Amino acid sequence: MKKVGTHLVVEAWQTPAEVLNDTEQIRSALVEAIFAGGATLINLCVHQFSPQGVTATATLSESHIAIHTWPEYGYFAADLFFCGKGNPHQAMKVLQNILGAEQVTIQEIDRGLPMSELPSERESILA
Repeated sequence: MKKVGTHLVVEAWQTPAEVLNDTEQIRSALVEAIFAGGATLINLCVHQFSPQGVTATATLSESHIAIHTWPEYGYFAADLFFCGKGNPHQAMKVLQNILGAEQVTIQEIDRGLPMSELPSERESILA
């Protein structure tokens, strides 16, 4: 595989409800995580649901971070996809610490092209 990025799929529990329902805390946590992960923010969108819950997406030069919260369960789901420079694991550590999640599971997926899909060296030269 020609790896082009790392995608983390995250589930987190035992997080304070008041944190998960606070758009400013979610916004701040994402900005800190982006900085810690060495990524570059292009755009940040944060939406408050009624009666509760927050969804936020950060478009990055390196790809994206998305988080969805369920304050009533003390739960959030996130996905962090970084290609090129940057460290999604470091970004996730910051998110976990700032949001106060006591339990987290992370699935890591290498993203990229199968070797059979890559042009041969000769094809690259001829192109």
